Amino acid sequence: MTGTEPVTARIDTSRPHPARVYDWFLGGKDNYPVDEELGRQIMSVDGTARHIARTNRWFMQRVTRWLAGEAGVRQYLDIGTGIPTEPNLHQIAQHIAPESRVVYTDNDPIVLKHAEALLRSTLDGVTAYVQADVRDPGRILEQARESLDFTRPVALSLVALTHFLGDEDDPYALVARLVDALPSGSHLVLSQLTADFDPEAVGRGVAMYAAGGVTLAPRTRAEIGRFFEGLDLVEPGLVRLTEWHPELAVDETVDENAVISLYGAVARKP
Repeated sequence: MTGTEPVTARIDTSRPHPARVYDWFLGGKDNYPVDEELGRQIMSVDGTARHIARTNRWFMQRVTRWLAGEAGVRQYLDIGTGIPTEPNLHQIAQHIAPESRVVYTDNDPIVLKHAEALLRSTLDGVTAYVQADVRDPGRILEQARESLDFTRPVALSLVALTHFLGDEDDPYALVARLVDALPSGSHLVLSQLTADFDPEAVGRGVAMYAAGGVTLAPRTRAEIGRFFEGLDLVEPGLVRLTEWHPELAVDETVDENAVISLYGAVARKP
C-alpha cells in the first residue's frame, strides 16, 4: 500500500464499479448510489441476479475448502477479490490450515479502505493486500512475492473477473502470464459469465453495464476453456457453478428459477 493521496480522493462515485455492484448484490453497505442504481436495473430484468452473485461467492468458498483440504494448498493469490464479505477466502483456508498465506488484489480504492479487515490473519499464516489491476500482472507478481513463496504451489483465484476484460485487454495472455509465474502443482481457479444458457438476459446485462461505462464480456464454454490450456482440469471439469462439488456446500440455498449463467473450474499446473 503506497502513496500519500487520500483513498477517498481516488474513489470514482460517478460511475459504477463491478466490486461495488457485487457488494450491493451480496447485501453489503460499501457501495454508492450509482452502484445500487445499476444493481436495481439488473434486478428489474432479472430478479435472480442477487442469487446468482451469491452462487458465485459460494463457488469460491467450496473451491477454497477443496484446495485447503483435499489438495493441501497453503498459498493463495486472489485477484479481483472485491469488498470483504464473510467468510473470506483467507478465513476458510486458515480455518482448515492456519499456516495458509493469502494475498488479495483489487483495483478499487474502496477495497483498500477495508484492507485492515482483510489483514486479520491467523498467527501462523499471512494475509496481505495489493492494490493493483489484473492488467498489470508484473506489479501483482512483484508484490505478491513479498508474501508468497513462488517455489511452492500457489492457488491463483480469478473468480468472476475475466468477464470484465474485453478482447482488447487480451485476457488469455494476462492469465497465461500469471499462470506461467506459478510452479508445478499450482492451481488456477476461474469463473466467468456466459451467454450459453440465457442469451437475452445476459445481453441485457451487458448493455446495462456498458451504459455505466463498464465492460462485460460473456464467453462460450469453449472460449472459457482456453484459459485452462496446458493445465489439468480437476473433476468435474468446466461446469456450471452449482455443479462443482456441491457436497462441499455450507449454508447455501437453491433457487430453482435462477439460470446460473457462469461456468467455473479448477485446474492443476503439471
